[in-house]
Amino acid sequence: MSPAWTTTAWGRRLHTLWHAVLPVGTVLSVLIGAWYLGAVALNAPGAIERVLGGPEGGWSWQDLVRTTWAMQRPVLPAPHQIAIDLWHSLLDWPADSPRSLLMHTATTAEATLLGFVLGTLLGLLLAIGIVHAPTLEKAVMPWIVASQTVPVLAIAPIVLVVLGSLGLTGTLPKAVISMYLCFFPVTVAMVQGLRAPQTIEKELLYTYAANRMQTLWMLRLPSALPYLFPALRVAIAAGLVGAIVAELPTGAQAGLGARLLTSSYYGNTVQIWSALVMSAVLGVVLTAAVSLLERVALRQRQPVR
Repeated sequence: MSPAWTTTAWGRRLHTLWHAVLPVGTVLSVLIGAWYLGAVALNAPGAIERVLGGPEGGWSWQDLVRTTWAMQRPVLPAPHQIAIDLWHSLLDWPADSPRSLLMHTATTAEATLLGFVLGTLLGLLLAIGIVHAPTLEKAVMPWIVASQTVPVLAIAPIVLVVLGSLGLTGTLPKAVISMYLCFFPVTVAMVQGLRAPQTIEKELLYTYAANRMQTLWMLRLPSALPYLFPALRVAIAAGLVGAIVAELPTGAQAGLGARLLTSSYYGNTVQIWSALVMSAVLGVVLTAAVSLLERVALRQRQPVR
């Protein structure tokens, strides 16, 4: 039997919220606990040899746990170490400082968004061409699929060198790598979506003498929206990976990839994990933005009559 407070409107909302938060909180608590245990296990050899004076140092297990959770260069940082580094990296430096994680995040986000826009446009154009030209599908679709079998780590240096020789530096080369990973899910999903309208719907527009452009705008594109937005969520996450990977072989001075590379040079594992956490946060924010755009677009979508 449900508690009495759940009979009110606010009570029902709190009850629903509690049941939504409880599973997530439970899993998160288990993961954090396992993380702390993993930090003890992985950092213990170094802590014993370098800090506690070896196996005969006269230390207790409490000393070992405290040491493994406070090492400057741990194998696996404890969660609170990452949280502290994030706090200092975000708030203790000006937003335009090379030491500010916010500046690196903004740099990567800029390349990701530009690549996402370019990849989406390329995917839409390819899908429209494939749907309206069966010959183009046979000629292009195999190459589109084959392009995704090439590892981005292999193609990124080639693209960056070629674009650099043409005088294209900065954000654009990274955006091109991001676009390379973005366009494929959009193309595949939109080909399916543009073909989603039923025959009776296409014949209705045919009776009104609608041309291909009118059919595309009034029927095919609205019908393809439910296919498009899931692909966009995949594309923007892939684009973020592409932007970070593109920052690695260039020796970039800014960006989350540059932060990862610099931290690895100096063995600063705490900063490496901070950059990884910030990458995950950026990915969640960008995906949530696409989901919000999806809600707005599908809410205003008008069915074809």
